[in-house]
Amino acid sequence: MARRIGIFGGTFDPVHIGHLRGALEIAEEFQFDELRLIPSARPPHRDTPQVSAADRLAMVELAVQGEASLRVDDRELRRDKPSYSIDTLESLRAELDADDQLFLLLGWDAFCGLPTWHRWAELLEHCHLLVLQRPDADSEAPEALRDLLAARSNNDPQAIDGPAGQIVFAWQTPLAVSATQIRQLLASGRSARFLVPDAVLAYIHTHGLYRAPN
Repeated sequence: MARRIGIFGGTFDPVHIGHLRGALEIAEEFQFDELRLIPSARPPHRDTPQVSAADRLAMVELAVQGEASLRVDDRELRRDKPSYSIDTLESLRAELDADDQLFLLLGWDAFCGLPTWHRWAELLEHCHLLVLQRPDADSEAPEALRDLLAARSNNDPQAIDGPAGQIVFAWQTPLAVSATQIRQLLASGRSARFLVPDAVLAYIHTHGLYRAPN
């Protein structure tokens, strides 16, 4: 029987409750067999992460302990080049059964920026795109994506069939949490409790992460 697998990439610098709650909601709504959190090593469209790949991986692993639907996949950290999504998808596809469904989770802003991604037009050959929209995401998609949306959008998440090729949207209630906010709190000596899991916060303090430079 075909599996449903979601993939959710990010720097996770650090992983926080916004990442985790959103991932869990999507895993339940779309009845994923698993949702993989994939920390990126050198994201092409983002600033270099503040802490090491090993620390970010350890924090994500701590964060998902005990949650059966969430897994951690470190393949991008083992790759000695920028974290291009197309490379990750090709690598995953080589390991999956041909009829397994693969969903790449993207925020609305990231989706609108797809035309700037490496080999972006090939993404739908390997996966479905699951675009996470928030109530305040009222901007229109760029012209380069409008024909694609018209041809590939599916309004019924449960009706998606086949291993790849469709675009579906999911609404999410935003949690006003950001990794930038957490780093700033920690650098100023303030508490980030309840913004990250306790195990992650303990790791941050034990390893002296995100402190302001002396």
